[in-house]
This record gives sequence, C-alpha cells and structure tokens, in this order.
Amino acid sequence: MKTSMDGWGSGLLGVIIFSGSLPATRVAVGGFSPLFLTSARAVIAALLAAVLLVIWRQARPVRRDMVSLGIVALGVVVGFPLLTALALQTITSAHSVVFVGLLPLMTAIFAVLRGGERPKPLFWLFSCLGSAIVAGFALVTGEAASSMGDLLMIAAIVFCGLGYAEGARLSRQLGGWQVISWALLLSMPVMLVLALLTLPVSWQAITMPEWLGLAYVSVFSMLVGFFFWYRGLALGGIAAVGQLQLLQPFFGLALAATLLHEPVSIGMVVSTAAVVLCVAGAKRFAR
Repeated sequence: MKTSMDGWGSGLLGVIIFSGSLPATRVAVGGFSPLFLTSARAVIAALLAAVLLVIWRQARPVRRDMVSLGIVALGVVVGFPLLTALALQTITSAHSVVFVGLLPLMTAIFAVLRGGERPKPLFWLFSCLGSAIVAGFALVTGEAASSMGDLLMIAAIVFCGLGYAEGARLSRQLGGWQVISWALLLSMPVMLVLALLTLPVSWQAITMPEWLGLAYVSVFSMLVGFFFWYRGLALGGIAAVGQLQLLQPFFGLALAATLLHEPVSIGMVVSTAAVVLCVAGAKRFAR
C-alpha cells in the first residue's frame, strides 16, 4: 500500500510539472522554429542528464534495454515535443487541452500492450468518463483551431502514451530518472546535429519570455518532470497513475489564475471535482 501511495504522490508531482509544458511551448515557438525547439530542449536536457549520471556513477544499460530506450526517445524526446511544437503554431495551448484529456486513456492502452497490465473493466469506464469530461470542458471553453493542428496533436498523444508506458516499464529495472537520462543521451547525437542545422537566423529578435519558455521545457518538461513521473508509473501502475494526467489541464488553468490572474470559472471547479472522482474510481479498479 505504501509503495502504491508513493507512486501516486510522485506521479502527481510529475503532472504538476508537466502542466506548464504546453503553455511554455506555445510561448517558445514564437521565437524558435519547432525543429530547433525540439532539438535544443533535448540537447540541454541531455547535458544535464549526463552530469547526473556521472555524479551518481550509474551503470550503462545493457544491450537488451536499447530498443526500449529507443522507443522512449522516439515517444517523449522527439515525437511529442516536435508534434506539439508544430501544432501550437496553429492552435492555442487552451485548445490543446482537448488532446491532453485523451493522454491517460492512450497511456492505459499502451500499459496493456507493452506493460502487460490488465485493469478491471470498471477502470476503463472511469478512464473514458474522465477523458470525456476533460475533452468536453476544453471544447466548450476553447477556441476554433485548424484541422492540421488537431491531427498533429492526436499523433503527439499516441507517441507520448507509448513513451510513457515503455519508460515506466523500463523504470522498474533501471529507475525512473535513469530511463529518461539514458534516452536523452541516446538521442543526443541526432538532436545536436538538428539543433545546429536549425539555429535561429537572428538571436536579437528572441524575447525573454521565449527564452524562458525554452528553459522550462528543457529543464522541467524534458528532464525533472520525468524523474517523478516514471517513478510514479513504475510504483503505482502505468494505467492507474496515468489517470492523474486528467488533472493536468486544470493544474495549468490554476497556474494561469495564480500567476497571470486569469479568472477561474464555476465550470472549471465542477469539472475538476468530477475528474478527481474519476481518478479515484480508476485508482480503485486499476488492478
């Protein structure tokens, strides 16, 4: 029981950190191209990860883990960051909440396919209901967007769900922060070349908020958040703890209200309460 609760607590911290990812990406693409943003954040995070691996003298992963690390890198180092950066050129971060609401369900599907988990039927009911609530709230409160942006976000969610499930499965052997660190290092040669090829034409035109957006997605979204997230998934169960992502859009709105003084509607409070109940129900029937 204690291990499961530790997993849920660690997963919740990861979700809180990730809640700023899409808004930060939306700001950053105002000054950086999607290709440079994706590669630069990966290179920065990889350099930090290398320092941590050396300090704590972590053993290298064995050959049989390389395929799984490649899947993690494809999903969360390359796929999700690049596709969301491309999508957020044509849609708002608020509209992207529609698709974040589908991420827990996608993670649960890959937990079955890749992690061997078998949640109870009622788990799927609560998972689908929670996803529907988040998607419905975002559709009602969001703005119109381009069909291409929507398609890119759907693809991003598929890649992310795969990367989450595969990374959590591997975390049971290597440890949570070690998985994302080795995945970053595995992708670094390609990402470094891509970053050099897509350098901004003019650095002077980049504003401070855009630099801060790059810093956030590089340090927190690409590295620190995964320390807690993969640990939570490994300890509490991929499908179960993955349902905490249903709260991510609402954490983002809460941050906007606190830091940017944006209004919080009654609909947000009601929807958040309903989602919390769905997460609790999914937790109960996850195993």
